[in-house]
Amino acid sequence: MAVTTSSPQAQVYARTVFFDRLRKYLFFAMLAFWAALSVAPLYFTLVFSFKPVADIYTPPIWAPIPFTLDNYATILGTFQLFPRWVWNSVFISVIVTIFRVLFCAMAGYAFARIEFPLKSFWFNLLLISMMMPGVVTLIPSFLIIGPGLIRGGLALGDLRIPTGFGLIDNPWGVILPGVADAFGVFMMTQFYKSFPKELEEAAMMDGSGRWGTFFRIVLPISQTQLITLALLTFQGAWNNFMWPLLVLRSPEQFTLPIGLQWFRGEYYTLYSVILAGSIFNTLPILIIFFVFQQYFVRSIAATGSKEG
Repeated sequence: MAVTTSSPQAQVYARTVFFDRLRKYLFFAMLAFWAALSVAPLYFTLVFSFKPVADIYTPPIWAPIPFTLDNYATILGTFQLFPRWVWNSVFISVIVTIFRVLFCAMAGYAFARIEFPLKSFWFNLLLISMMMPGVVTLIPSFLIIGPGLIRGGLALGDLRIPTGFGLIDNPWGVILPGVADAFGVFMMTQFYKSFPKELEEAAMMDGSGRWGTFFRIVLPISQTQLITLALLTFQGAWNNFMWPLLVLRSPEQFTLPIGLQWFRGEYYTLYSVILAGSIFNTLPILIIFFVFQQYFVRSIAATGSKEG
């Protein structure tokens, strides 16, 4: 009886197919693992928000047993400041987003299209500022918006520098330092460097000035980049905790992330209530992401396919 053996080419092909399938399965296994790690905090937040405060540490941890809505009733029904905190977060996040998108687009267009003295120096300085940790700028920013912590100003030898705009415990004290951002300027600059000049030249030949060209031609075509920057800005402003914590003092001015800390006492913490409030803090970001996630993909594809 004749025994047939596969050719070397067939063996090589079989091994190639085997390793390709193995790599594909490993890749999907890693994706599933990281997806589970990403979803787990949100899942447990939802589960524990439906458990009574007294049963937060009791099993099971995978399901809200016993189930209750008392935590949400505590937030919505008995705590009067919660709607105010939500409104403060919405107001600050929307205003910061509008101003940052506008100013970053204007600054990015200036760096990409307009020649002015020390242009490269200022742009490199902008890039250097992106490498600095945000905590480094907390004290200088606080001195700028504060009410003048040192009476008469800040003393530097014989020089006395006035400090503060009196915006402590004021929403505008949170808003003004965030109306421009180095990353936003950099992103818009790189986009406008790849922007076709012919459209601007055609508009200027028709009699449009620099401002008219920018607002009528450049901004409408920059819709994808602007929406991407707006989404990133809104997310950062909505979840911002450290800076509002330094500026805002009275409970009526708190944003939602700061207000949730009121449920944390010196000797106890109402974790179920805090997690129920965190759902309200997380839900708008999730909705915005799922509605506008296509703009993130478009932005990455557009910036990756063109040279700045």
